Amino acid sequence: MKLNTLSSLILVAGIALLSCSSGTTSSTAQVEDTLQDTLGYPEEHVNWKLGAQAYTFRLFTFAEALDKIDSADLRFVEAFPGQIVGAGNEEKFTYTLSEEGRDLVRKLLADHNITLHAFGVVNGKDAEEWEQIFAFAQDMGVKVINCEPKEEHLDIVSTLCEKYDIRAAIHNHPEPSTYWKPEVVLAALEGRSPKMGAAVDVGHWMRSGLDPVECLKKLEGKIIHSHFKDLNEFGDKKAHDVHWGTGKLPINEVIEELKRQNFDGMLSAEYEYNWENNQIDVAQSVRNFRELLAASTN
Repeated sequence: MKLNTLSSLILVAGIALLSCSSGTTSSTAQVEDTLQDTLGYPEEHVNWKLGAQAYTFRLFTFAEALDKIDSADLRFVEAFPGQIVGAGNEEKFTYTLSEEGRDLVRKLLADHNITLHAFGVVNGKDAEEWEQIFAFAQDMGVKVINCEPKEEHLDIVSTLCEKYDIRAAIHNHPEPSTYWKPEVVLAALEGRSPKMGAAVDVGHWMRSGLDPVECLKKLEGKIIHSHFKDLNEFGDKKAHDVHWGTGKLPINEVIEELKRQNFDGMLSAEYEYNWENNQIDVAQSVRNFRELLAASTN
């Protein structure tokens, strides 16, 4: 789809929305459904899995987070340890989750048509706990564990990746955390399981004053997962999330670099701002992203 055609469609949809006599939620939904039918899911054409990190909705239960993710028209979720399951279950979403709790999570996912693709950011205190984390992930169908292992645990994680056939992706928090720059991640991956890679957080790179496109290039062939965000400032650790495509992230260049590398993992929307009502921010970011991606592939 050409960009001018896409923009025209959005304009028409907006006019249609304004012309709705009642201004009801159902009328809005009809217009959005029409727009989505035309846009489709452009991420599928490049084999990307667009979803959300449940931490975005950390003030709510996992069940409530799924409602919000579903309403943002996303079909994948990255769960995080510690979130209350909800829907009548007060357990936390960790490897200690009971069989009843696990069954409930599976039902909630199926009811929302959302796939649990990743789990993190999580760490084990020793080999035994790492094993429990991997066993839990395998039982829940998780494909990627996002983590920041201690240096002495890297070989443990590498071995467990092979044993459980699960990928482990090293995540970067901002400087001065251990893995804040790509060179440290690359050194950690050297000589270890090919199932280990990087979970790149483009926003945290920006907070650390690193060019996200250059960082992606340095990690070529190692990128398994991404925490995706756009920020209002560059090089400022206090920078906050804004709608994708409206901040300092060179989003078009990031999209093109991921495409060039044939990235085929999950992009987790992680919107850590406006915590009490950020579903609307995630939904708008997703719409912006799909428009930009559709324009770049046509």
